[in-house]
Amino acid sequence: MRVAIIDYGLGNVRSVYNAVRYVGGEPVVAENPNDAWGDALIIPGVGAFRDGVMNLSRFLPAIERHLNLKRPILGICLGLQMFFERSEENSKAKGLGIIKGEVVRIKTPYKLPHIGWNLVKVENKECPLFRGLEEGFAYFVHSYHAVPKEPVTVATTEYGCKVTAAVWKGNVFGTQFHPERSGEFGLKILENFLKFCYSLK
Repeated sequence: MRVAIIDYGLGNVRSVYNAVRYVGGEPVVAENPNDAWGDALIIPGVGAFRDGVMNLSRFLPAIERHLNLKRPILGICLGLQMFFERSEENSKAKGLGIIKGEVVRIKTPYKLPHIGWNLVKVENKECPLFRGLEEGFAYFVHSYHAVPKEPVTVATTEYGCKVTAAVWKGNVFGTQFHPERSGEFGLKILENFLKFCYSLK
């Protein structure tokens, strides 16, 4: 099970690599578009939305090819956010437009960025990522979250308001939290992602 982890300069690639290998995948770090292929793609990321989209741009043909083949893709944190059409950050910067909606600053009385562990509640148990899970604590680092315009939200958390924690659309998955840094709960999510990939082979 080859899992290509796209390294576009803004992701915690090594932690994702180690977590995927731990749960039985065969991770490959894709530093150039020619390596961005496999049974699954993972787009990690921490940082500014516009920088992410710009850095990721050279991988777009590979991502589009992967999507056309209906192979699974997982976006983590900024990776999830870039699936959407635009972000309030950086004056309405445009995203990939895979999912309808936008990324907005969290409207909370609490301190931003939101850094730390929060309880994630599963709202759609049909989502393959959350098979066998109802809730669990996960690690977040963000000031913005996705507001979808289509029914793709499968998990949420609370941080002074309801925050989108995970999305699912076909073979496209995204987590606002970092599963690679979220203990057994996060490892189970990555394991479920690999199981879903195996089910398509």
